[in-house]
Amino acid sequence: MIDALDSERAEALARAASAAVEEIAGSEWPTLLAGALRETEATWQESAEVCADIAWRARAAGNSALLLLTPEHVTDPSPGPVIWRTYRHLYLSTLRYDFRCRDIESLMNKVPVNVLDEDPYSEALYAFARLGQSRSDGLAVIHRVLVAAPGHPKTLHVLLHGVWLGTFLPGRAPMLLALVGLLPEGGLNDPIALFRMASARRSLGHYPEALTAIGHALELLPPGDPAVHADLVREHALITTAYDLTQHARGTRNTTPS
Repeated sequence: MIDALDSERAEALARAASAAVEEIAGSEWPTLLAGALRETEATWQESAEVCADIAWRARAAGNSALLLLTPEHVTDPSPGPVIWRTYRHLYLSTLRYDFRCRDIESLMNKVPVNVLDEDPYSEALYAFARLGQSRSDGLAVIHRVLVAAPGHPKTLHVLLHGVWLGTFLPGRAPMLLALVGLLPEGGLNDPIALFRMASARRSLGHYPEALTAIGHALELLPPGDPAVHADLVREHALITTAYDLTQHARGTRNTTPS
């Protein structure tokens, strides 16, 4: 009976996502999605799963949530908790994809703390905003999110993204590897997780392991997302360049003048 209910719920969420995708070129898709998630009484986890993917697709289609929603959709609770959360997830996720860390932080500072207690995904986006600016105070937010939402893949990916972006964070590379390890199957079947893993291995000078990770990521990446493919290819080039420079430096040091 539980499996049947889970299956019905998954189908309802899939229908909500499909309806939004069908209208992705129009101006009403955020409203349609919010209404559908309210009807299904979506949890924060279900909202995160659906909204993160739809926000990415809308952005790729040139009809980003930022064009259709306003900052007030993030801070105004009047539409009700599920609709408010849907708009928050859509808007903040799109800001994340655009690397607009300061905008996320500014908006989240206007959202009551008790809301974050009930929505770890939004708090993860707040952590992303701080981490992406290489602010070490984001590390405490990571801890809170991991306690509130252990093992939730979409939430972990937000944290991974923030740490990856935060170039000057202390302990950045080991932290990336630790977060990847919390994903299902240690992230080994997840191309984006492998991409983050490769970046961490490169930073640590573990070039063969980095090349293995990015090669596996390229094999697993589904077709139809050239922007992500380009990011993976760029990481591959960075690893090989870093390796070549290291080898050259070693060769130079080991050369005895005649």
